Amino acid sequence: MMDLEGMLGSKINRSEYKILVVDDVVSNVLLLKILLSNEGFQVCTASNGEECINKAKTDKPDIILLDVMMPGISGFDTAVILKKDSETLDIPIIFLTALNNPSELVHGFQVGASDFLTKPFNKEELVMRVMHQIQLVAAKRIIVRQNEELKRTISNRDKMYSVIAHDLRSPMASIRMVLNLAVNAISPELVGPEIFDLLDKANRESEETHDLLDNLLKWTKSQTGRINVVYQDFDVNEVIPGVVDIFIMIAETKNIKLNYQVCDESLVVRADNDMLKTVVRNFLSNAIKFSPEGSVIDITSQRDNEYAKISIRDYGVGIAPDRIEGLFHKGESTYGTGGEEGSGLGLQLCADFARKNGGDVFVQSELGKGSTFSVLVPLKKDE
Repeated sequence: MMDLEGMLGSKINRSEYKILVVDDVVSNVLLLKILLSNEGFQVCTASNGEECINKAKTDKPDIILLDVMMPGISGFDTAVILKKDSETLDIPIIFLTALNNPSELVHGFQVGASDFLTKPFNKEELVMRVMHQIQLVAAKRIIVRQNEELKRTISNRDKMYSVIAHDLRSPMASIRMVLNLAVNAISPELVGPEIFDLLDKANRESEETHDLLDNLLKWTKSQTGRINVVYQDFDVNEVIPGVVDIFIMIAETKNIKLNYQVCDESLVVRADNDMLKTVVRNFLSNAIKFSPEGSVIDITSQRDNEYAKISIRDYGVGIAPDRIEGLFHKGESTYGTGGEEGSGLGLQLCADFARKNGGDVFVQSELGKGSTFSVLVPLKKDE
């Protein structure tokens, strides 16, 4: 772990830090003010608890040296008030005390002490304890500043992702439609096998790119809170066939058969229709990508206790055991049986959407034998 000096990176400029000294004994206040001023700190003073509370708000010190035994409001009671106020609760307090009773020390820490300085004190101990708190304050400021910079960076990144996905998705949809029409309208005999293979490859890649842009846009909206779950009551058995139909033509390019087995009973869920379709689309797209030509993909829906379970099973390359655990959140990329490249974003989106709907996703797989991706969605409860 990085130490304070490593975190701060350079010597602390003491003149940038202000210390509030609070003591009802004037000589103590003057002594502390001289010692700390000579060490380069800014110093302000107060003679009682009430004045300390007011100056903590107006002067905004970085540290408070607070005497425990004072008339009126004691140091401990003053600390309690300071720690209850959002303007002053983060200011470290070093108690000045002649007491050396363990119970008093415990009480001091309970009311918010960062440290104690026992009277009579010497200069070296005073400076050491003050500098320790100053280093903590400086480190905290660095962390706060870095967090703010990180938030801005993430916000700008998400905005960029959203703009890229939004602006490219429409022209990419047009390109995809044209390529789909072209591939279906021509044959290798008409344009030659080489040109046909190029068009077919471009067609598949346009599908992949459009799906990636669609996932990117949805993922960005989800991460930035600009996409909400719209709950609807619908039967899974009436929705899934429409999703499967979309992929029949894509599966046929690899001579893959999609086999959908309809559940015998009604599976009415309360969930976001579009989000569930997105999950199933991503699972189907991956199943086709990682299945060999001439194989079968089984799509099933069934009741699983209080959930509807939709599963997509392929008989393709499978997944290594060490990759399964982080599959839905690491964004790993790999290649399909036809050289198709994956981004890993789709599975992250699936997990996010399923959990937003009160469900979950999981996978079972064996290398060389295929994988089964499943999504659980809560069934509608009887009223």
